[in-house]
Amino acid sequence: MISAKKAEAASSDIQEWANRIAMQADNLVAVDVYYDADSSTYVLRLVKGSRVLVFRLSEAQVHNSEREAECERTLQRKVKDLWNLI
Repeated sequence: MISAKKAEAASSDIQEWANRIAMQADNLVAVDVYYDADSSTYVLRLVKGSRVLVFRLSEAQVHNSEREAECERTLQRKVKDLWNLI
């Protein structure tokens, strides 16, 4: 489980987790997170220089300990996708 907190309260926990994971792959990547109440998802914004990649994680993914590894793999893949943006 990435965070036991719900909705916007979990954003800071998710952001800390995401930055820790992203920096393992590339220490120049920064991650910002906010909660989108309309879709009940967390929006992750990966930034490296002028490159930006945005994707979402659902509340179900974030609040389920069995899906943390899935979230980590997704984030790692998105960091690699960020490298390949033209």
